[in-house]
Amino acid sequence: MSIAVSRLAQELPGARIVGSPEARVSGITYDSRKVRPGDLFVCIRGFVHDGHEFAAAALERGARALLVERELPLDAPQIVVEDSRRAMGIAAARLFGDPSQELRVIGVTGTNGKTTTAFLIRDLLSHAGRRTGLIGTVVQDVGDRETPASRTTPEAADIHRLMREMVDRGCRACAMEVSSHGLVLHRTAGVAFDVGVFTNLTQDHFDFHGSIEDYLEAKLLLFRSLAPGESGVKANKAAIVNGDDPVAPRVAAASRVPVLTYGIRESNDLWASDVQVTATGASFVARWGATRVPVRLALTGRFNVYNALAALAVGLVEGVDLQQAAAGIEKTVVPGRFEPVHGGQEFAVIVDYAHTPDSLENVLKTARSLAEGRVICVFGAGGDRDRTKRPRMGDVAANLADYVVITSDNPRSEDPAEICRQVAEGARQRGRAPFEIVVDRREAIRRAVFMAERGDLVLIAGKGHETYQEIKGEKHHFDDREEALLAIRERM
Repeated sequence: MSIAVSRLAQELPGARIVGSPEARVSGITYDSRKVRPGDLFVCIRGFVHDGHEFAAAALERGARALLVERELPLDAPQIVVEDSRRAMGIAAARLFGDPSQELRVIGVTGTNGKTTTAFLIRDLLSHAGRRTGLIGTVVQDVGDRETPASRTTPEAADIHRLMREMVDRGCRACAMEVSSHGLVLHRTAGVAFDVGVFTNLTQDHFDFHGSIEDYLEAKLLLFRSLAPGESGVKANKAAIVNGDDPVAPRVAAASRVPVLTYGIRESNDLWASDVQVTATGASFVARWGATRVPVRLALTGRFNVYNALAALAVGLVEGVDLQQAAAGIEKTVVPGRFEPVHGGQEFAVIVDYAHTPDSLENVLKTARSLAEGRVICVFGAGGDRDRTKRPRMGDVAANLADYVVITSDNPRSEDPAEICRQVAEGARQRGRAPFEIVVDRREAIRRAVFMAERGDLVLIAGKGHETYQEIKGEKHHFDDREEALLAIRERM
């Protein structure tokens, strides 16, 4: 499929064309290294590099036209717009034939629980006979093929490309994690969402948003984008909101579509009673009006009861019987989310992605409820990210664990020892448990494993499914699960 530059420009508010308007483009990319002949190359001003500087290289590789924020002295058709990020999403939607219009698109946003909730939604809808794709932090699943993900919400051109693959492979729906960064940076531009899911709001990403209010406003962009019912596959729109979260009224007020609340409190539309959490999973009774359905999960933790309720609420909106929906999420597991590491040891080892104060508190409370002995926590904090949460995480860990090993996470451009020191300040000032700093993450994991005794639980938090450490701009292979298993085997 190819489209004339003039046709694309008509879709972009305030756009003007420099050069031939009849030039035709057949693809779109923002990475000059991935240009194919006939592509529209989008010049994005990033945080480190400016894509306008790579326009000439893109043309040399066969780009047919440019999407720019300023006219460039290059002999090529150019569409000049005010915001190339937003324009890229609209242009990509047109170039790929508006695939989101052919799917039920469920966007999941919130500080914690996005990944697990998206997995649960995919499994629920697939179990109900509706092939469902997944775009998220761990994998991109186009219906019959999974590939590892590089970020929570991909760039707009990649999103529309993935959705086109989903449609072509017979998908009828897409469950998609929607980050606050992705919303603010217009990565979801051109996507026609049908359902918005709000999980919760706690401190994170203040390095980008500046305040909790700005962070919330970013999340609300998803719900403000939900347009009331259209025809055909897009007819039924809804906002699904964690009614137990303090900001739930703000989310509901921002939505222009019907709102369905979920939670553990009886005041919600869909709520859970008889909640039980064990080492091997969780169970509860889902209550929807007069309907009562027992639900069993392979996932453990009270926080996963909330994630399951969110998925069940999506099922209700999508017309899936509650009992069938419950059956669809029974066996769902998510890599790096409270994932056990078994090596024949007499103590538990759990790997989890928790990297915010709230998520660390949740998993430590779950660990405490499951451990027969002590809870030993290994964790760190990422570099070049919100620094204000570091002492709070130290505080949480030192008050909920029995012993804490503070270590490196993804230090990025920062000194990992200094990050550890900032985390330790919170543990030192307000914590009750003893702690130590072991900057080398491999050695920190080894230290915790060798310290553990029969009945103890070692929680290794922060990286979960990730298989790398990012240091000074380079990613080095590192997998908490692999390192834990190696330490267990060495000890035994």
